[in-house]
Amino acid sequence: MLTILFDGLAYGMLLFVLAVGLSITLGLMNFINLAHGAFAMAGGYIAVVMMQRFGLSLFWGLPAAFVICAIVGAVLERTLYVRLYDKSHLEQVMFTIGLVFMSMAAVDYFMGASPQIVDVPKILDGNLELGFVSINKYRLFVIVFCALLTVVLQLGLSKTRFGSRLRAAVDDARVARGLGIDVTKIFALTFAFGSGLAGLGGALGAAIFSLDPQFPLKFMIYFLVVIAVGGTSTITGPFFASILLGVADVAGKYYTPEIGGHKIEIGGFVIYTIMVLVLIFRPQGLFGRAPGK
Repeated sequence: MLTILFDGLAYGMLLFVLAVGLSITLGLMNFINLAHGAFAMAGGYIAVVMMQRFGLSLFWGLPAAFVICAIVGAVLERTLYVRLYDKSHLEQVMFTIGLVFMSMAAVDYFMGASPQIVDVPKILDGNLELGFVSINKYRLFVIVFCALLTVVLQLGLSKTRFGSRLRAAVDDARVARGLGIDVTKIFALTFAFGSGLAGLGGALGAAIFSLDPQFPLKFMIYFLVVIAVGGTSTITGPFFASILLGVADVAGKYYTPEIGGHKIEIGGFVIYTIMVLVLIFRPQGLFGRAPGK
């Protein structure tokens, strides 16, 4: 049971890092960026290339994935995404889903369709034996790293000058500009940071998830489920939603019933059931604010 909770916590933490950038752009900027998973895939492949072709450690791949994806995100935001801020959500969805398929085709062409194998650093390889519990070192690293990142994000949005300016720009961009806030710069930096977080999550998860050109499509629904369950008005919502869904998914894979001698995986059924129930009883998410409040 403790092993399931531990693995589920690690999985949930990774889901949070992968999804929080989309939560920021959707909840704070009101922009639907379904290409968010493409940045996560890019981060994973950046780490793979640095490790397999240049012989560098994953510890170098993580910051490289964040920085490169953030730069690419900033460039795309200034050249493409900025043109869609005032468009309808349908246009945003169609545009970004097109970017997903373009990125998948590009990765398939340059990197091949086979799943990539990522070796974790030796210091994080193996398990820690704590009494009767065996804890995977890399998953423990993921939990600690993501927990610290979550604290930094929460403090950054709630306690810093940039966070207050971002909230002001989101609430009323015209008034914010009148107060001397550079809304264009704020949105560009926010989008870049969200893209960098996606790349960082992709690099972290490359050793756990299956990294292949189908990655953006496979995990797009998970990102949306996290946001639907947790809400988009706070960082806390997606965080707890990620933990809940991570534990539910892992538990569903462990405790699978057998029908006719074959195991039936119910992890996906569990998380979609949670999402449906939340949307029925709290359409704004578990931690979201109801309209007008």
